[in-house]
Amino acid sequence: MTQPEARTAWEAYASIWKLAGPETKRSACAQALDDECVYTDPITQRRGWDALVEYMVEFHQQVPGGYFVTTDFKAHNGRSVASWNMLGADGSVLGTGISYGEYSDSGKVRTMTGFFETPEQS
Repeated sequence: MTQPEARTAWEAYASIWKLAGPETKRSACAQALDDECVYTDPITQRRGWDALVEYMVEFHQQVPGGYFVTTDFKAHNGRSVASWNMLGADGSVLGTGISYGEYSDSGKVRTMTGFFETPEQS
């Protein structure tokens, strides 16, 4: 998998966070994520599309209209690191973080591990 291919796969995953509604998100997961995907961050760990979509819906309840924009991306050997901004519905930066990704042989994102500061850490 080349860096551009990994970036395309990562951006397809990242765009799911912005979509409205669980059905739309789940449909996008089928296109972008491996069936056995695992999402981990300082708050939770979720396995599979349904659990991840549930977490994304919870995120939108806390940050209505929130989404993520990749600000830097590096990839090699089926792994990546992405720096990102969390944005509010108005486009203002609400937070920053870094995510590590791994990709399946089919080119879909299999593992997403986010690193960001939580209120308990500040």
